Amino acid sequence: MHETPSPTWADFIGALEIFRDPLICAGVGGLALGFLGVYVLLRRMVFVGATITQAAALGVALSFYVDIHLDFAIEPVIGAALTSLAATLLLLIDERRLGIARESLLGLAFAATGGCAVLVGDRIAQESHDIQSILFGTAVLVRPTDLLAVLVTSTIALVGHVVFFRGLSFASFDPVAARVQGLPVRTLQTIVLVSIGVVVGVTARALGALPVFALSTLPAMAALMLRTGVRSAFAIAAVLGLVAGVGGYMFAFFESFPVGASQTAVATALVALAWGMRMVLGRR
Repeated sequence: MHETPSPTWADFIGALEIFRDPLICAGVGGLALGFLGVYVLLRRMVFVGATITQAAALGVALSFYVDIHLDFAIEPVIGAALTSLAATLLLLIDERRLGIARESLLGLAFAATGGCAVLVGDRIAQESHDIQSILFGTAVLVRPTDLLAVLVTSTIALVGHVVFFRGLSFASFDPVAARVQGLPVRTLQTIVLVSIGVVVGVTARALGALPVFALSTLPAMAALMLRTGVRSAFAIAAVLGLVAGVGGYMFAFFESFPVGASQTAVATALVALAWGMRMVLGRR
């Protein structure tokens, strides 16, 4: 039996018009997720990414369900953004009033949204592949509406965080001192959480939950391992997120692997590389 020849650079360049949108989506999404991932890690909210992506899957499922059974059209990316935002707002609830830890509340949201997504998906069998693509990142191409949503939300989030970086980071990492300085800590923390929720939800619709969870944690992990300072960590994590998103897509093309798993593997490799650099520099 003859093995199928591996794709070449000529094949990639020849099909670049087809792959342009998903490459742009992966790059911009990875850039934004890598940047926001520093907040996720330093505030110990790693489980938030998994919960939000599950909520995004539920939002897409509900959008299709309403369209099919109630004859009311809702764009799936809007449904994903709304449910992701709702899941993110759980972090704003005062855990002392509820009497349970925030991690327990997120665990409840993760299990509830995941289970409901499967139940609703069972009633929209003809669109179940969209739910699977969100959960596992199997989609190769990106819809124009999803690309536009990723571009708009990621750009707004990145520009806003860069312009108001000092206040947002101060309120997130040292809220007591920020209050002493007269900053509206509650408002600034809400902005950070809302931006994370919307960007994660929208990119999960386009790229899938697995790569989005990886891109929102692993590039930031690699950047923080280098111990270059918090401000530099944001920039490095953003670049590494872009590399993981685009590099993972290209790796999937040349090796015929699933896209989401390839992006996750590249992000993992970046963490391993950063760990190796830290070990070498530490010995020196």
